[in-house]
Amino acid sequence: MPLPPWTKPLRLHAFLVLWRVAWFVLMPAMLVYLWRRARRDPLYFQRLGQRFGRHAPRDTAHVWVHAVSLGELRSAVPLIRAFLDRGEHVVTTHFTPAGLREAEKTFAPEIAAGRLLAVYVPFDYGLAFRRFFRAFQPKFGLVMEVEFWPGMITASRRAELPLYLCNGQYPVKSFTRDREKFLSPALLVPGFAGVMVKSDLQAERFRSLGQKNVSVTGEMRFEQPIPGAHLSAAHAARATLAGDRRVITLASVIEGEEELFVETVKSVSKKAFFVFVPRAPERFDAVAQRLAQAGLRFARRSAILDDALALTETPQIDVLLGDSLGEMYFYLAMGDLSVTGGGFHPRGSHNIIEPLALGKPVIVGPETWTIEYPATEAIAAGVARQVSADDLASALLSNDLPSKEQIDAFLADHAGAVEKTLRTLAGWGVSG
Repeated sequence: MPLPPWTKPLRLHAFLVLWRVAWFVLMPAMLVYLWRRARRDPLYFQRLGQRFGRHAPRDTAHVWVHAVSLGELRSAVPLIRAFLDRGEHVVTTHFTPAGLREAEKTFAPEIAAGRLLAVYVPFDYGLAFRRFFRAFQPKFGLVMEVEFWPGMITASRRAELPLYLCNGQYPVKSFTRDREKFLSPALLVPGFAGVMVKSDLQAERFRSLGQKNVSVTGEMRFEQPIPGAHLSAAHAARATLAGDRRVITLASVIEGEEELFVETVKSVSKKAFFVFVPRAPERFDAVAQRLAQAGLRFARRSAILDDALALTETPQIDVLLGDSLGEMYFYLAMGDLSVTGGGFHPRGSHNIIEPLALGKPVIVGPETWTIEYPATEAIAAGVARQVSADDLASALLSNDLPSKEQIDAFLADHAGAVEKTLRTLAGWGVSG
């Protein structure tokens, strides 16, 4: 299927020229950034050739899935599994080590069998992508969520490679800001061969930006696999640490919210047990210090649980500090209720799908613009509750919670995104 035409207005030409110049001028700064990040995580500066698109040529054409980091990779897992089940070879690209590690962990058997390769995405300029295309001969590309990379889109166009936005969204604040700017990433939207989005509202936004091929396919995170070992470990840890207390998981708490959450925990810790999970690993020590200064009884997950999430100690505590990565389902499964972080800060809420998938009611803060879908629908269905910072403590102890049946019905109404995506691609003439 030929790519749909892309008429570039003069301001888009100007934007692309400035982008190319900026990449070459700022390349040393980017390398310094990666080097500095490598002080904490050496993988940032390893495999540097991949960042320039350098790979050994493959004999087989691949399906290319770009998932910039951990969250995007997790949302893509069910779709990648579907491609592998069809006999496809897949290459996934990532910018952060977190996404790369998760792909290598999740698809270890397929990587060992030579059916999937996880690599760093090339730096965003044409030559790097041309090298990448020569190595993997992509049949088509899928960009997860909301990533508009000018070099990636223009290089794909020049190579006549169909590049699609998948599981897409354009959050309202970004959409409003970008639509009003003269030089804006919004100008790139018609450059995709098509976009597959989460809701009708998102479809309207992308059409208003000039994209003709738009399909509403829903949210793939509803189909993420849930690790059974995490559930059984959570049940055992909860019984030992919390007893018969209500357990509340504070998930993906960001830096600007930590004080609020610690004070809230302090105010109700006699009535509930808390699992406190900072969003960023660099905040683990700072949050531990805050909990200690507040006089709260807590223990770090790394200190009292082994690699299999079995307790090695049984301290008398009111807070378990989740200082690990890749174990969110364990932390969420411990709780009767989940509070999703980010929403009590202007940066916006993180996703609520994982707790809902476990049948857990969710509380979010005022700032849900980052997760318009499914937050709007979940709040309307009564399976999520939106509260202010002032009302958070009382909401944690409320008995007015949705039933598991309500949550199951909500999940059933929003299932099927992977199959809808595959049908849409087939309807657009994409083989894979």
